[in-house]
Amino acid sequence: MGPSSAFIRRTWPSLLVLLLGLGSISASPTPPDERYQAVSPSADGIGKAYHGREIARMMGFDGAAWLERTERQKEERADLLIAELALTPGMNVADVGAGTGYYSRRLALQVGPQGKVYAIEVQPQMLSVLETTAKRPGYGNIVPVLGADDDVKLPEASVDLAIMVDVYHELAYPHEVLASIVRAVRPGGRVVFVEYRGEDFSVPIKSLHKMTEQQIRLEAADQSLVWERTARKLPWQHVVIFKRP
Repeated sequence: MGPSSAFIRRTWPSLLVLLLGLGSISASPTPPDERYQAVSPSADGIGKAYHGREIARMMGFDGAAWLERTERQKEERADLLIAELALTPGMNVADVGAGTGYYSRRLALQVGPQGKVYAIEVQPQMLSVLETTAKRPGYGNIVPVLGADDDVKLPEASVDLAIMVDVYHELAYPHEVLASIVRAVRPGGRVVFVEYRGEDFSVPIKSLHKMTEQQIRLEAADQSLVWERTARKLPWQHVVIFKRP
């Protein structure tokens, strides 16, 4: 056996250990995001919790007709909500999770031709409805935006107000989406959560599709949003308003 053979015999075990070690490092799983916890999924949830709240399953395009139901004005009093926002012509507003545009249309009339309503959706079929609406007379200031599950895809400091109506509780990545919303809102602007009141058992909505004010404020605190006030004028929902520092 020559010197080269002896070298191979001495070196190979060490090389094998090194290679196996490198393999185990590269194959190690990515640590889970500690913000979220896996839970046993309920009938209306996705088996993922944030701040102790199981995230609700998102309504698909098959629920589009429900978003435009004739009873919605009576149940939600959209007129009172719009008045609560105190919008002025020329403002830029983000309607996050705009759906069929039920609120985007109403917001568009308030901000006028000089303003914009960024109607953000992650579902292409809903976005198609919004694109059709934006071509109608009086709604040319609606700008449909295809968002991502974890990002609203708006430029930094581009809007004066962002609103989510019965949407936040369904976000699969609430921390990331809210962070992207805060980036998009100008300093001094507002972030508005509209959710069915989780404290009120008389509200005829499934529990995972409601949120308490306490829970909303807990989750908003992660983004250093400053609570301004909570309006309780609507029949079933509360309007929780925060300011971006």
